Amino acid sequence: MTAIKHALQRDIFTPNDERLLSIVNVCKAGKKKKNCFLCATVTTERPVQVKVVKVKKSDKGDFYKRQIAWALRDLAVVDAKDAIKENPEFDLHFEKIYKWVASSTAEKNAFISCIWKLNQRYLRKKIDFVNVSSQLLEELPKVAEESVPSGENQSVTGGDEEVVDEYQELNAREEQDIEIMMEDCEYAISNAEAFAEKLSRELQVLDGANIQSIMASEKQVNILMKLLDEALKEVDQIELKLSSYEEMLQSVKEQMDQISESNHLIHLSNTNNVKLLSEIEFLVNHMDLAKGHIRALQEGDLASSRGIEACTNAADALLQCMNVALRPGHDMLLAVKQQQQRFSDLRELFARRLASHLNNVFVQQGHDQSSTLAQHSVELTLPNHHPFHRDLLRYAKLMEWLKSTDYGKYEGLTKNYMDYLSRLYEREIKDFFEVAKIKMTGTTKESKKFGLHGSSGKLTGSTSSLNKLSVQSSGNRRSQSSSLLDMGNMSASDLDVADRTKFDKIFEQVLSELEPLCLAEQDFISKFFKLQQHQSMPGTMAEAEDLDGGTLSRQHNCGTPLPVSSEKDMIRQMMIKIFRCIEPELNNLIALGDKIDSFNSLYMLVKMSHHVWTAQNVDPASFLSTTLGNVLVTVKRNFDKCISNQIRQMEEVKISKKSKVGILPFVAEFEEFAGLAESIFKNAERRGDLDKAYTKLIRGVFVNVEKVANESQKTPRDVVMMENFHHIFATLSRLKISCLEAEKKEAKQKYTDNLQAYVIYSLGQPLEKLNHFFEGVEARVAQGIREEEVSYQLAFNKQELRKVIKEYPGKEVKKGLDNLYKKVDKHLCEEENLLQVVWHSMQDEFIRQYKHFEGLIARCYPGSGITMEFTIQDILDYFSSIAQSH
Repeated sequence: MTAIKHALQRDIFTPNDERLLSIVNVCKAGKKKKNCFLCATVTTERPVQVKVVKVKKSDKGDFYKRQIAWALRDLAVVDAKDAIKENPEFDLHFEKIYKWVASSTAEKNAFISCIWKLNQRYLRKKIDFVNVSSQLLEELPKVAEESVPSGENQSVTGGDEEVVDEYQELNAREEQDIEIMMEDCEYAISNAEAFAEKLSRELQVLDGANIQSIMASEKQVNILMKLLDEALKEVDQIELKLSSYEEMLQSVKEQMDQISESNHLIHLSNTNNVKLLSEIEFLVNHMDLAKGHIRALQEGDLASSRGIEACTNAADALLQCMNVALRPGHDMLLAVKQQQQRFSDLRELFARRLASHLNNVFVQQGHDQSSTLAQHSVELTLPNHHPFHRDLLRYAKLMEWLKSTDYGKYEGLTKNYMDYLSRLYEREIKDFFEVAKIKMTGTTKESKKFGLHGSSGKLTGSTSSLNKLSVQSSGNRRSQSSSLLDMGNMSASDLDVADRTKFDKIFEQVLSELEPLCLAEQDFISKFFKLQQHQSMPGTMAEAEDLDGGTLSRQHNCGTPLPVSSEKDMIRQMMIKIFRCIEPELNNLIALGDKIDSFNSLYMLVKMSHHVWTAQNVDPASFLSTTLGNVLVTVKRNFDKCISNQIRQMEEVKISKKSKVGILPFVAEFEEFAGLAESIFKNAERRGDLDKAYTKLIRGVFVNVEKVANESQKTPRDVVMMENFHHIFATLSRLKISCLEAEKKEAKQKYTDNLQAYVIYSLGQPLEKLNHFFEGVEARVAQGIREEEVSYQLAFNKQELRKVIKEYPGKEVKKGLDNLYKKVDKHLCEEENLLQVVWHSMQDEFIRQYKHFEGLIARCYPGSGITMEFTIQDILDYFSSIAQSH
């Protein structure tokens, strides 16, 4: 402990001109914490300040640091807990009670004794010592009452001085004398006893000389004693004066203590005044609203740009005053409460004025915009709302202020805006679609044919009339297609192309007008109502309620801002309410287009897909993207229905029993559909839908071609299959549809197989008897008779062969071929132009049979010289002349 005490004195208290009188090692009662030291100290300068200092070991090293200090005059009570039993616990009552546990009872008692002695000496105020043994409360000894100089060789504990023996070094004269003396006695090192005896003898001689000298100077001694007595008297007088001076200094000390205390109170008062002034300046600077701002909030002009700017600045200043972060206790001040109430009244007044003015603007917009509808009634354009948006955006900052300060009125304005604008947009959009429908159908009289009447533009009529029109349209297409067939190349009539092109342009113009209208309104809503529409961050999604009957969203009335995801949902809900008529009107327009011509669904699918793709690239969750996506589902459903109707029409096709079949109507319609679809779907986003439709249609075509071929009575099955699959193959080869490559190969194979079958079936056995004769020859060879021995058979000898050959002269062969040509010409249709192909195939087949017969004659009747009565060249001439003659 002594080492720690010296270390603390050296490192902490000496630099502060303090002396450490007592120390105790303690820790806080009831808590397991690191130990610390309580030190009793006094200053070395007058007036003396007595303190109790808490010293703690640093966490970053082995050195100690001063943590807290209390003035001893602030100590009210010292509670030792128990005056009889040994107990290390004790309490010190400063401004609050500190409970300590000493490392030992002895240290605690020594520290309390020191505190008691310092209190007795330096303080006028007496400290209460509770549960302290009377042995500890002793008067300070006289040595403790005197001021102890702060020398390096002194240590003070509780006012008692520990006298430390002083060690004095030899001076140079003394060192020299000792060296001379030791040189005279060289044996001093080897014989210390002899040296000591010699010194002792010399000392006795010296003492005797001194005594004799003193006795010789007794008179001088008496004089000296007298002088000493006088000096003692002078010392007594000086001590008396010093005592009187000390008493006077004691009163001066007390006065200086009082002055020091007064200075402390004055300094405290000045500090409090500075802090009070700072608080007042804070309130004045942050809670004072300029008169100009108050006047703008109360009566500012909300119709002019200058007035709006003044009101906006005033509203921002008011919001800053209301949102100032008050310091603790400010809200208890009456003036602050009054100012806050005044701000609330101003906010309520201005919020009412702003809401009323904007409601009037919304109403006026509905009336003014209605006057401009007439000029757009004859044009396929929608009125421009940009001027209205531009005027309203001047109030955007005020709307943001209203949203953060009075969400109820902000919500009311939002609902009123939706109510007024939804009615306005509904009139504009319905008139716009009415014009679009009239332009699609032609004149107003023609539009009545499709069930259009009135200003609503809604379709009327029964489902049966719609089906009837669809059947008529498809029938017209079939009749037009059949009249335009030429060498396998089929196209729609110029009238159909013009009508479809016109419809495509009108439908594109409708979508092109709606898209910027919706985007402009959505952008305006986002800016005017201060809603986020593109950003996204994690947050609690506020569930939007029904806009027609409830609040916009489950929003706190205190003005808490919505999460970004909820604000995006709020924009979408507002757009749904404002443009609630767009989706049904688009569906009606799509139904009309499909009713006029089912092939219009192809145009609509491509256009709608493109606009949906564009809208989703901008914002996948926007109203425009969602609405167009819903309408796209309807268009896709109509497209699928168009494909299904074509397949059903294939299945319902009935052929005439009296006329040849030719190219089937649904084969021609498939060519028309594919040609039209390829021109429409070029570089389209929804190519996959068309490819699926192609697959369904082509399979239906294949199946129903075979079905009709099997049912055909007038035209042979092979001809129906050959002509139609040739037409399909030609169509697929011309259009180069990548997804139908396998079907193209299959169509070619079916065409080739049926061509070969028809040729074989139609040509048959033109040399019938000769054919039967050689069939018998082949049968004999098959039974094991050698080919060169067949001529020895009675029924197949050379004579029989010559008889059969004579029955087929060249004239008869040509006559039979001419009849065959006429028969084939009756079977084949002119549109496909396959007569020459079939005739050439028959020529090849006839020549094949001729060569087969010649081969059998050469092998079975070698050297007989028997030949046919016509040659291959004759056959070629026969086929060529017959073809040219017809």
